[in-house]
Amino acid sequence: MKSHTNNKVVIIGAGYVGSTTAYTLMQSGLVSEIALIDLDIKKAEGEVMDLNHCLSFTKPMTIKVGTYEDCKDADLIIMTAGPSIQPGGTRLDLAKKNSTIMSSIMKEIVKYTREAIILVASNLVDILTQVAVESVGYNPKKIIGSGTVLDSARFRYMLSQHCKVDARNVHGYILGEHGDSEVAAWSLTNIAGSPLDNYCQNCNANQCGGIDKQAILEDVKNAGYHIIDRKVATYYGVSTAIKRITEAILRNEHSILTVSSLLNGEYGINNIAMSVPTIVSSDGIHKIVELNLSQEENELLKKSGDKLKEIIDYIN
Repeated sequence: MKSHTNNKVVIIGAGYVGSTTAYTLMQSGLVSEIALIDLDIKKAEGEVMDLNHCLSFTKPMTIKVGTYEDCKDADLIIMTAGPSIQPGGTRLDLAKKNSTIMSSIMKEIVKYTREAIILVASNLVDILTQVAVESVGYNPKKIIGSGTVLDSARFRYMLSQHCKVDARNVHGYILGEHGDSEVAAWSLTNIAGSPLDNYCQNCNANQCGGIDKQAILEDVKNAGYHIIDRKVATYYGVSTAIKRITEAILRNEHSILTVSSLLNGEYGINNIAMSVPTIVSSDGIHKIVELNLSQEENELLKKSGDKLKEIIDYIN
């Protein structure tokens, strides 16, 4: 990372997620410059004009329509470009189409930098994280997928609603694929430091009948689909998750987040990008944290990796 403190972020894609991410970062005060890139230049111009009209109410910064040349001095490049699943389409179709888009974007980026951290938030995020690394031989420690950071937040929220406690006092992870094969790490889930099962046993509200763990996990998996069904797209949650990851990178926090990155033997998984607890810093992926999962969770995590490998093999 550069020694100066002028944090510059390039956002590629000015759709629902990209524009909401720009707004979220503008409000956060984390960055001094945002460059927004999109094939639809008029759309990017409109978003930038709208955002600039907010600057009387925020910390000073520059927001502009960018080009790939802006990647040259960027600290962080956030990738939100690419379509979502269309009616009648499949995840495999989306993976193949967005992988082609990702490869072409990466070839443009490396004309100007191999130093910037790249945060992938397009879907299928795990597949595209791997494609971003392998398509141009980029340093895998510098490419991060948003992974299951949002899924983990949804998990904590749903448990907080069931247990009637502040979501910030619920600690738990969703691991593996950001998708149907994701894994809830129940063995590590706790409320205020107490393992979830112990907390439930000691809770005075035993009349709740206990936690239906499978139902909670299904609600987490399907949350995005339910939102899309009601309002076309999800963007508040993911943009806030992106902001949280950005914060960990630009402030060199060494925070543990369930981001997606290319695994190299961790949890017995090789050469697959997926989400596990990871120390995130200004280096990007500082360290993968290998926690003691239950045997069942380990097996499910490997099955999730196998599913992602099938998609990688398909698009290759």
